[in-house]
Amino acid sequence: MTGTVLIIAIVAIIFFVLVFFYYVPIGLWLSAVVSGVRVSLIQLVLMRVRKVPPSAIVNSMINAHKAGLRLSRDELEAHYLAGGNVNSVVNALISADKANIPLDFKAATAIDLAGRDVFEAVQVSVNPRVINTPPVTAVAKDGIQLIANARVTVRANIKQLVGGAGEDTILARVGEGIVTSIGSATSHKEVLENPDSISRLVLAKGLDSGTAFEILSIDIADIDIGKNIGAELQIDQANADKNIAQAKAEERRTMAVASEQEMKAKAEEARANVIQAEAEIPKAIADAFRNGNLGIMDYYKFKNIEADTSMRSSISKSVDSDEG
Repeated sequence: MTGTVLIIAIVAIIFFVLVFFYYVPIGLWLSAVVSGVRVSLIQLVLMRVRKVPPSAIVNSMINAHKAGLRLSRDELEAHYLAGGNVNSVVNALISADKANIPLDFKAATAIDLAGRDVFEAVQVSVNPRVINTPPVTAVAKDGIQLIANARVTVRANIKQLVGGAGEDTILARVGEGIVTSIGSATSHKEVLENPDSISRLVLAKGLDSGTAFEILSIDIADIDIGKNIGAELQIDQANADKNIAQAKAEERRTMAVASEQEMKAKAEEARANVIQAEAEIPKAIADAFRNGNLGIMDYYKFKNIEADTSMRSSISKSVDSDEG
């Protein structure tokens, strides 16, 4: 029984010691005191209670103090509780101070809370970054397509980091400027002979306005010749004209066929009328006999005339075939 109580007591003591050193980071406090940073053990305990890691705040304060900056513990805690990156802000302030870049704590925390990496922004402000544009395709006035690749050297604009447009906007504006410059060239040869004219025209447009960067230079890295758009358009136009002419010819042929069919139909209708009229002749002759309007001699004369007409017709056809 005594052994069990001893084990429980030892476990309780160990647990108490762990909890004590968790809430009272004596080692961190000693580091702060040795570094010249004034912070009490009670303040460290209260940080734990507020769910703020003391190491993040104290280490940042030590770094700032060593760099000659005076930062308030309350400001660092407030920034952490707001969801900011305390270490990134402090490193950015130190880098800006060493590079003589005007950047205060309020501006740095605003940039950090805006979702931008403030430390990286300071680094880009000190060491400009080169951005490679994707291939930009444009057509000169002579119809020749050119494909250009540019390198844009930018420097971070600290004052515009909050609310300023990013790299995508820079690339889009530079691409638009290249297209405009090439499109205004009379011949593609002018662009190939003097590609820096594109850089000067694009750079003079002030494309970095309203962005988080300052454009230092725009260099045309490469220009390739693409398709002959003018010739392709002429070929397409010729094919379109040919198709239109073929359609009109087909329309005329269809109308001619329809007119021929209409004339044939009228001829068939006339022939049917003649046959119908001839079929009425025997009936008329019979009626004439019954009514006494036609005698037997008149009928024979009519038949003789008909036979004579048929014979003359046969002879005429025979003569025509012999002459042929």
